[in-house]
Formats: sequence, structure tokens, C-alpha cells
Amino acid sequence: MSLFKARDWWSTILGEKEEFDQGCLCVADVDNSGSGQDKIIVGSYMGYLRIFNPHPVKPGDGVQPEDLLLEVQLQEPILQVEVGKFVSGTEGLHLAVLHCRKLCVYAVSGTLGNVEHGNQYQIKLMYEHNLQRTACNMTYGPFGGVKGRDLICIQSMDGMLMLFEQESYAFGRFLPGFLLPGPLTYNSRTDSFITVSSCRQVESYKYQVLAFATDADERQETEQQKLSSGKKLAVDWVLNIGEQALDICVVSFNQAVSSVFVLGERNFFCLKDNGQIRYMKKLDYSPSCFIPYCSVKEGTINTLIGNHSKMLNVYQDVTLKWATQLPHIPVSVKVANLQGLKGVIVTLSDTGHLQCSYLGTDPSLFQAPQVDSREINYEEFDAEMKELQKIIKEATKTQDTLPKSEKHRDLIVTAEVSPDLDAESQAIDSEVKAEAVPSVTVKIKIQSRVTAQKPNLAVCVQAPLAVTCDQFVFDDLEPDSSETVVLSVFLKGNCSPSELEGYCVVSYNTPTDLNPEGIPKVAQCNFRLPLRLICFPAQPSKAANHKLTIDTNKPPISFLTIFPDFVDSSEDDQANVLGFEFLTGSKTTLLASKTSQRYRIQSDQLEDLWLITEELTLRLREHFKKQNCKDFACTFSGSIPLQEYFELIDRHFELRLNAEKFQELLSERAVQFRAIERRLLTRFKDKTPAPLQHLDTLLEGTFREVIALADAAEENQANMFQAFTKLKSATHLVIMLISLWQKLSTDQVAILEATFLPLVEDTQELGWEETVDAAISYLLRTCLSKSSKEQALTLSSQLCMPKDTSRLKKNITLFCDRLAKGGRLSLSTESTTQQAAVMPGGCTTIPESDLEERMAIPGCTATFPNHGQIAKQKSKSGDRVAAFLLSVPDCQGNKWFV
Repeated sequence: MSLFKARDWWSTILGEKEEFDQGCLCVADVDNSGSGQDKIIVGSYMGYLRIFNPHPVKPGDGVQPEDLLLEVQLQEPILQVEVGKFVSGTEGLHLAVLHCRKLCVYAVSGTLGNVEHGNQYQIKLMYEHNLQRTACNMTYGPFGGVKGRDLICIQSMDGMLMLFEQESYAFGRFLPGFLLPGPLTYNSRTDSFITVSSCRQVESYKYQVLAFATDADERQETEQQKLSSGKKLAVDWVLNIGEQALDICVVSFNQAVSSVFVLGERNFFCLKDNGQIRYMKKLDYSPSCFIPYCSVKEGTINTLIGNHSKMLNVYQDVTLKWATQLPHIPVSVKVANLQGLKGVIVTLSDTGHLQCSYLGTDPSLFQAPQVDSREINYEEFDAEMKELQKIIKEATKTQDTLPKSEKHRDLIVTAEVSPDLDAESQAIDSEVKAEAVPSVTVKIKIQSRVTAQKPNLAVCVQAPLAVTCDQFVFDDLEPDSSETVVLSVFLKGNCSPSELEGYCVVSYNTPTDLNPEGIPKVAQCNFRLPLRLICFPAQPSKAANHKLTIDTNKPPISFLTIFPDFVDSSEDDQANVLGFEFLTGSKTTLLASKTSQRYRIQSDQLEDLWLITEELTLRLREHFKKQNCKDFACTFSGSIPLQEYFELIDRHFELRLNAEKFQELLSERAVQFRAIERRLLTRFKDKTPAPLQHLDTLLEGTFREVIALADAAEENQANMFQAFTKLKSATHLVIMLISLWQKLSTDQVAILEATFLPLVEDTQELGWEETVDAAISYLLRTCLSKSSKEQALTLSSQLCMPKDTSRLKKNITLFCDRLAKGGRLSLSTESTTQQAAVMPGGCTTIPESDLEERMAIPGCTATFPNHGQIAKQKSKSGDRVAAFLLSVPDCQGNKWFV
């Protein structure tokens, strides 16, 4: 039990599934009993009006039947209730109820009862006003300095202030620059209305200015009527608070200075009557409601502020004096005089929890037992600390937070891809220009061992692949139950995908005793789509622009064995050569050497080599794994096709530059279009007709330019997506070749993939070029650095689009050069230090200026040897320096040594 808990004096729950808000609570002597005892008036959005007079026998008692004086259901939702002198000819208090389209004023009266049922209360409608506009809130007061009566001002949702002089409608005025309604109150000292606009400004309007201002409904008048209608509505003062306001309150106590209080989303302001800030308090929580009340200290004002953490804070000016815990989040708070008890705090939640409480403490009766003193064994504690640190270190090494064993998982999701293509294709809205676009069925099964609440299944494949349905929502799964869904995958975009991998994710909640809503969890699984989905067998091609050779340590396998879905078993000539044609039209040829242990992949496009190369290596590993051959390995000894790779990078970057230019041109034409529109509107509004001076022709021409630029930008966006897909395919290929070339481990390949493939999607704000450049620069300055001086260089913390790709291409070339000289990829600081200690002292690396000169030779492809030739020279100090000699052939076949 908390020490600072609100002491419950009386409480009740109002209705079932009713909603309440800030204006639904009011306290006043609404029945004019003359005893000075307040009654609690509550209205709900369901239209129920209730009046309470709580008198518990002892604090903490629940509601008694006689506490509810009146309960009546009105026909419309109740937005706000107020009590004031709203009826002419009497100074008695009456109840004003604001509905969406109606304002009703009631008289509340009681009749003494002669039986044990007690007194009887009823309400009588005095008058009502049907509103022409939807109401938001209202305020009341002696507008214009009238005596003995209160007038009502209602703010509509479209920014109109409607003023009522009791039974009659006075006038209505629109607030200037209105967008959304804000809190509204009346300051009787300055005879002005105070509100907070959508510009996050506190604005004050004089009642006299409102009365004599031009009515917004009468703007279409004759010139003579306009001269006598008044002047433009002008604001009295404005204060920019920089945030939206929740409520405004004007207070004036005898011993305190008159003030205007504004409760913002993160700050609490106290203003003078002229709009100057008296003081403000920055809140470290999200407030929900507030009310100022009289302080016992002269010159200060106390304020109650409720927040969304179920706390009620008491401030004296800006000093926090008390904080108490509530059982609910208050949306409205009042201070009332009930049963002779002054200062009772009345709070109301949005679900109808009405509570009367007072401040106090609940002292704790618990006493901590005396602890027996004993001697501390420091050696034992030190050994325990080392053991715990060892456990923590081991736990932080494993990043996988999910259970590794399938049998311990609460929910298991599996995906089964059909071995055959669909007999009837399920492809919809495909952009592929092929005669037929195939599809394949994927069957996903969800098995739950526990109760799984709100399970949602999401199926993802890499664009341009698409699925017939990617989102599934299920009912709660009972223990040992399952759900199965079937969907189809097909090629939607007119380009080959960079990956054939897909995955499905199931999010669900598992309830516990402490958390009935459940703990969120995720289960996922991956699946691989067949190669037949995007290509089909074709005639092999002898000539090709790009060729790769993969070396193995086993004799070549017949394609009849590893590609049975592409080869006809009756044709023996396809045992060593196989052709593939993608749905987009490009072709790739796969050849197996009859004399050596090599496979060649060739195609006219570099990016088309990737999927066939990946499929070849996967099927070879699977074939030898079935034969229990554990020493099978693939290697690559050729040159990395960097020059062709750089051409794809330049193409993608060029389209990004075009997108930036299109965006600038569209912005310029849009500004021009809006300027012409403004001029045309001015001409059309002018009562004196004037020639358009071809503004309509200019508007039509600008509109056509905007549409043409938008179409061009859209086409460029589609081309950029295809270029990025091709770039990802080529990047996958380069990563595979580097890993086979340098025999990288699984962890090193993961670092390589994170470096070159950091983005799933490419955007103008964060593009592939700058992200990869930053990642490679980091590796060049850490694990691949030449010296400690290079490690001390700092990288830019802000990524922005570069001017060109020369730096990126230079860093990629330097990255491959460092790997060729023995550099190893690692993210740990220890290996980075060891690598830096080995490389600089053991070899002389190629200067970056020489790399730039070599890149300037057209048509050259750098060859990075596995073992460089070492020339040992005797230095003056007697130390031996080993230098790698890197051979670079030019276009004529000559070799240049650095």
C-alpha cells in the first residue's frame, strides 16, 4: 500500500460502457438548497444525466441508493454541464446541458418525502436553443458587465462563437484563422474570451470587439449595409506557448493575484490578464486535467494536476507540495464542499469511475526485522563475483533470444513449398511480358502448444516477387491446436528478383497470471522458392559477355542428376550444358567441364549470373551431403568483376540523381501553380470584372507540366527499383565470389553481407551508396587498417547523398586489395588490434593514389592474387621489409607492377 494514496471518502461506478470527458463533471448547489452543500452533476456521452449528494456513514463507504438524487436519460450525448444564473427574472442557479446540436437549461428542484423513500428530485426544462452548427464546448459569465445573470457562449466545431442572452440568441462570430477548436473560458475582469488556437497560441478577444465585429454570416451584403455592419474581428493579445492546451481556467481569490492558468501537453502556464507570463512549470509527465483552488498562504495559488500515471499532484505556484495515487486516470477534477467537509477532491475517469477523496497517508505497520551481523568472507564473495561475471559474459555472447530447440517453443510455424508449379497460375496484376507467368503454392502451418491470443501471420517475399495474400488474422488458438493457410507466390515485376528466399512471421500473445493481456512473442520460419518460378529451360548460348568459373574438389556431376527439373532425361547432350531463360527475356548458360573439376556460368548481364550460381552451389552441396561427403568445397580463382559492378552502381546512382532533379522541378512547378491559382481567385473575387491576362492559359500549361513531371518521376522511380534489384543481385554475386576467393568463414560472410547489403529498400533520404561507403570506410579504419594512425581517423556521423560514386568505387577496390593482402574481417576490438599489429609491419600496401591511377585505365580488371610475390630488401637500419607486388594487366595485355 502506497503511503501517498488518495483516501477514499466516497466512490461509485457510473453505468456500463459509458464514456466521459472533461466537461462532463460539475459541482454546485444546483437545487438552491441554501445550505452551501454542493451536489455532483455528471453527464455522459450516452445521454445520462446524474446528480449525486454523497453522505457516507464512514469514509470509504460505497454509494447508497439515497445518494443518487436524480438520474435521467436525455435523447442526445451530453458534451458539457454547467451551473449558473441562466434564467431571466431570478438569480437562482440553473443547470445548462450542452448537446451536439442543442443547448438546454433546466431547473432542478426537490420535494420533501413523507415516507421512507426520502425526498424526490426532478428537472424542468426552462428553455432550449437549437444550434445551427455542431457544438464543441461552452463557457458562461456576466458578459458585458451585466449584473445578476450569466450569459452563455458556445464554440462550434468550425470556429464560430455563438452568444446567448439567456432565452434569446444574441449574435455569432467566426474566430480568425480557425482550424480546430480549443479550450474556451471567460475572464470577467477584462470582459474577454480566452482560447487556444491551432497555431498553439493563447488568444484573447474582448466581448465589446466581438459585439461590434462583422458577422461572418453577413459577408454577402450590399455596400451600404457593409458600412454599418461593424469592423473586422481583432485579437486583444496573443501568447505563443508552442503546444496544444488541454484546459484554461481563470481564478481570482482575495489574497492572491488574479491569474489565467493554461495547462499544456508538457507545461503549465500562469498568465497575467494582459497575456504576460507570470510563471510556468515544465512537467515531466503527461497531464490529463487540472483545477486551481485557494491557498492558505497569502499571495499564492494551489493547483491540482492529474496525469496519465494515475497521480494527482498538488502545486503551490511552481512548487510540488504533495503527490497522491488515484485508482484511475482522471479526465476531470473539481473541489467541492460536501456534508460540511470542505475541500473534497472529486475526480472522474473516462470510464465513469467517480470518486470523492481527501489527502492523507496510510502509515505502514511493517517493521523490518533486525539483521544478524556476521563477518564478511571477501574471498568467497570475490569467487562468486567472478563466477557471475563469467555467466554474464557467456550470456551476452549469444544474441539469439529465442529458444534453440523446437520442442521448447510455444508456437511453431512451418512453411512447405510445393515441388511443382501450379497447374493453373494464380498470378494477378503481373507486369511480366511473358506468355505465361507461373506461380507456386506455399502451405503454412501454425501449431500452438499453449494459448495464443491474437495471432497474426505475415508472409514476406522480396520484390518483384509477390504473394496472393500476405496478411492473415486468426482467432485465439487453444493449446495443441493448429491453423493452416495456403497461398501462391509469383513474379509481379518485370525484372528478376535478387533472392528466392521468403519468410513468414507470426506475432501472438501468451497470457500469464500476472499479465492476462499476454506477453507479446514472435515465431518465424524461412522458405526457399523453386528456380522454375522465374525461369525455364532454353537453348544454351555459346557467346556471352560475362563468364565465371567455379572450381570444386570433386569430379563434375551430370546436370541430369542435380537439375532434374530443367533437364529431359532422354537428352544426353544436356548432361554437361544447360540453358536458362528468365521470364524477363535474358538467358544464362551453365557448363560443366569434362576434363577438370570446374563449372562455368555465362550470361550477357552480370546480375543474371547470381541466381544460377547460387542454385548451382546449393544443389552441389546438397548432392554431396546426401552421399555423406563432408570435404566438398567450392573456390573461385578468377578476377572479381569490379568494373562491371561499378557500371551497375553508376546506373543506380544516376537514377537517384534524376529523382532528386524531378523532385526539385515538381516543387518549383507546384509553387508556380499555387501562385497562379491565387491570382485567379483574386480576379474572380473582385466585384469589378478585369481581364484574366491569359492567366487561365498559364494555369493549364503549368498543370500539364506538373502532370508530365509526375509521370516522368514515376517512371524514373520504377527504373530505379529495377536498377536497385539488379544492383542487389550483382552485390550478392560479388559477396559470393569474395567469400569463395578468400575462403571466408560464416561470421566473415555475415559481416560482408551486412556491409554491402545494409538496406532492404532504397530511398532518397538514405541510399545504398552512402550507407555502403560508410560501412566499408569503417572496416578500412578498423580490422583492415594499415596502422594505428588510420584507426584514429573519425568517420562522419551524418549520412548524406554523395556528389558522385568515385569515393565508393575507390573504397571497394581498396577493400578487395586489403583482403588480398591477408586482411580478415572482424568486429571485435581484440582482433582489430592484432590485425593492425600484423599488417603494417609485415607488408607495404599500395598507395591510394596508385589505385586511382589504375582505375583510370579504361577496360581494366584488377587481379588480386592469393599469394603475392614477396621481394625482400635490406634497409639502412638492417631491417627487412616485405613488399607485395600486385600485377595489373592493361588493355594490351601488358603487366604493371606497383
